[in-house]
Amino acid sequence: MRPPETLRAMVLSAAMAALGLTLPAVFHMVGLGSRFLPMLLPLLLNGFLVPAPWAAATGLLTPFLSSLATGMPPLYPPVAVALACEGAVAGGVAALTFRRGRGNLWAALISAIVAGRLTALMVSYGLARQFGLPPAFASLAILVQGVPGVALQVAVIPVVVRSLRRRPGLLFQSADG
Repeated sequence: MRPPETLRAMVLSAAMAALGLTLPAVFHMVGLGSRFLPMLLPLLLNGFLVPAPWAAATGLLTPFLSSLATGMPPLYPPVAVALACEGAVAGGVAALTFRRGRGNLWAALISAIVAGRLTALMVSYGLARQFGLPPAFASLAILVQGVPGVALQVAVIPVVVRSLRRRPGLLFQSADG
């Protein structure tokens, strides 16, 4: 990656991390934070804007930064761990699929959401077993609780990506770049 591309990825990833820190606060003010998974919106969007390593790193680090700064998601119970794994996988898969699929928005979005949700399922299953909770119930609860968030991702991400595609430049480059 050339220095201007690295700088671009760094700035966009920092902006998406900042959104990942602030957007949940807005949702939590009206009691919808855990239902709509607002932190995942910018982390998933980042996968359409930057290369996979940047998207995955931002997805992994943002929940921990948020936890340290605001206490949400909590480190104990380890919700931050599950969200960090899901964010890293969703962002990374979106970036890889979007670039390899020559900008196919829907293929990247659906594969990223499915991969992220499967990651959340596996991590919550493992954590539930570790804490002596019924793993099948805990995993199912995580999936069902996130359905409104998935619907929000499917509704918002395509609109934002299409809007950014019409305005190429700093925020959005071709699928190859």
